[in-house]
Amino acid sequence: MSLTLEPLHRANLFDLTGTVIVVTGGGTGIGLMIASTLIVNGAKVYIVGPPGTQSDMDKTCALYNDSVVKIPGSGTMIALEADISSKTEAKRLADEIAQREKYVTALFNNAGILTGIFTPPKFATADEYVKSFFDDITPDHFNRTLNTNAVGPYWLTFAFLPLLEKWKLSEEPAAKKFVPQIIMTSSMNGWTKDSSTAGLSYPYMMSKSAVGHATSSLAHELLPLGVRVNGIAPGLFPSNMSAPGAPSDETGTVIIPDDFPVLFKVPYGKEQGYGRPRDVGSLALFLLANWYVTGETVLIDGGTMLSHPSSY
Repeated sequence: MSLTLEPLHRANLFDLTGTVIVVTGGGTGIGLMIASTLIVNGAKVYIVGPPGTQSDMDKTCALYNDSVVKIPGSGTMIALEADISSKTEAKRLADEIAQREKYVTALFNNAGILTGIFTPPKFATADEYVKSFFDDITPDHFNRTLNTNAVGPYWLTFAFLPLLEKWKLSEEPAAKKFVPQIIMTSSMNGWTKDSSTAGLSYPYMMSKSAVGHATSSLAHELLPLGVRVNGIAPGLFPSNMSAPGAPSDETGTVIIPDDFPVLFKVPYGKEQGYGRPRDVGSLALFLLANWYVTGETVLIDGGTMLSHPSSY
């Protein structure tokens, strides 16, 4: 008697040939780390960036598409602009992709911003705390951050549901391997009690807490449709958000200088504790390939929340 083990081979588990995947914020940072991993493994990936970034994203796509030509079974990367905080833009984006594709396999609600950074109080007095946490923070900091990081993913989730349902019902061979899924990028800072790990931004922390809760709630809501919802909660990865002003190489990867100030220490990880593309990329592949995980947010922080107070 012989066993049939081919379905467990890495080529079968993670071959994304035939899939169509949308990654918001896919032109930089963690989104680009995810998108590049997906195209190397055969997916057609639409990266979505904010208005005014089309030219830069087109250059990124050209660079990565040229680079994967030599890799057998690789996919392609395509760029589109959209204001993902807007309900009407979410619908427009979904309609535009629907004109190009029959379905969408997975939507990564990844885009995010960080605003409203406070200056730590110099003294433990009420006046100092009001100056730091109240006087210098504006309603616009909260509105922009919450709308982009938390409200936008809500609009996008439902705007893309028809395309995700079409994937589930399609005869595409890959649809038998990869079920439709929405993957939300939260953050370790959705659970932190230490604002230093969140870049000293309460609007950011609160928005990421909302995403964490929405992930499990939407997973419950979408059970009857057979659309899974999971989350990724990254720690410190090189990006324009985590290291503003740091240089980038030709691939769009942020290069962290040796003397770059870091507000906290990461127990594990190379390159001063920063996560790497393979770390978050391999997690994205796992979530896409696994049928038995839903409603979960996976923490990927190099052990940061083990050494800082959190509720994770």
